[in-house]
Amino acid sequence: TSPSGNFTFTTSGTYYDTIPNQWGCDSLLTIMATINQATTSSDIITACDSYTWIDGNTYTGNNNTATHILTNTAGCDSIVTLNLTINTVNTDVAQNSTILTANATGATYQWLDCNNGNSIISGETSQSFTATQNGSYAVKVTQNDCIDTSACYAITTVGIIENTLSNSIIVY
Repeated sequence: TSPSGNFTFTTSGTYYDTIPNQWGCDSLLTIMATINQATTSSDIITACDSYTWIDGNTYTGNNNTATHILTNTAGCDSIVTLNLTINTVNTDVAQNSTILTANATGATYQWLDCNNGNSIISGETSQSFTATQNGSYAVKVTQNDCIDTSACYAITTVGIIENTLSNSIIVY
């Protein structure tokens, strides 16, 4: 805004304004104005599960509305908009007797022995795993550039023969 209040400058340039001096006469002012502009930008982020942004907030889902104000090199406001994509990993597992199947599709898998500190079970990298001995097992799933591990699932029926003689034996 000019000293007289009659003009508003929105671009840099040389401007003229008139104001009264102490004796009531007109004083002509030459104003060389430099108008610094605010800037805007987007912060494009892809993360796994959650992301803590420059505003200090932790986001657990996609977000393209969060904004934060910084000061740009010209000393003006710089408004940054978050464009966040949160990738997740499906770690659900279906259990059918001694067969465990990871529900995630289009992923890579590594089956783990929970009873042995989540050690890798060599060669077990398929979506399904058939336990050959009783124990507790989990799967490490890599999906959407993220890695997560399922809960442990107990297998307790390996080597147990189902009783098919129940109708033939009577105990008194």
